[in-house]
Amino acid sequence: MDTRIAIIGIIVEDIDATGEINDILHDYGMYVIGRMGIPYRERNVNIISIVLDAPNDIINALGGKIGRVKGVSSKTIYSKI
Repeated sequence: MDTRIAIIGIIVEDIDATGEINDILHDYGMYVIGRMGIPYRERNVNIISIVLDAPNDIINALGGKIGRVKGVSSKTIYSKI
């Protein structure tokens, strides 16, 4: 199956959602090629960037699960290749 590179940008506005986000990301760990998390204490949010190399359906499933978590905003960007 063909894979694509994608970036998922996540803003965690509800700190209590961090555990759920980490559980979801752990389930997709085999597709994650990089992860960066930045706590922005002045605004009381966490910013997470995830880089994936995965089939489209996996990327869509992960993005959908993250997007349904209360107190979390996310956006997925796909490579053209």
